[in-house]
Amino acid sequence: MASTKPGQRKLQILQALAAMLEHPKGEKITTAALAARLDVSEAALYRHFASKAQMYEGLLEFIESSVFGLFNQIAEREDSGLAQAHAMLQMLLSFAANNPGMTRVLIGDALVGEDDRLQARMNQFYEKVEMAFRQALKIAVTQGHGQEADVAARASMLVSYVVGRWHRFAKTGFKQNPTEGSGLQMALLLA
Repeated sequence: MASTKPGQRKLQILQALAAMLEHPKGEKITTAALAARLDVSEAALYRHFASKAQMYEGLLEFIESSVFGLFNQIAEREDSGLAQAHAMLQMLLSFAANNPGMTRVLIGDALVGEDDRLQARMNQFYEKVEMAFRQALKIAVTQGHGQEADVAARASMLVSYVVGRWHRFAKTGFKQNPTEGSGLQMALLLA
């Protein structure tokens, strides 16, 4: 790690943490274990992050910027509210499938026993995702799909569906791909 640029070191630390999260039955994730994985001292970790909580915040920032950046692209690309909601659902399931370690952060699994503000931030993430679904469903209503009175309930149901798929993925040791069978399920949810 000594030959890397300073900005890359933070990224390496976060990538190593995410990789460690892909092994839920493995060793407890401690700064000592993370440092050993990177072949550096714990002090080297603390030069880039003040605490393990700050490392998790780095993962949360990555998740948020990725998800909401992709949501914005979907909104720009899709005029149909239902198409937006469908693409958002697909993207959230695919994001988890492509980032198993991050899935443990998304469901709060990796945050157990960590700073409470991390779980609060994850809850805010869910609220923002639900708000994005509401926006897409409101557009769908103006396009003749659904009722305005159902938007909040449907948006909440879509978030619950995604979180349920993420949980199943993580709890099966990342064997039950969250996108498996999702085509028909999403069609039913957005009917």
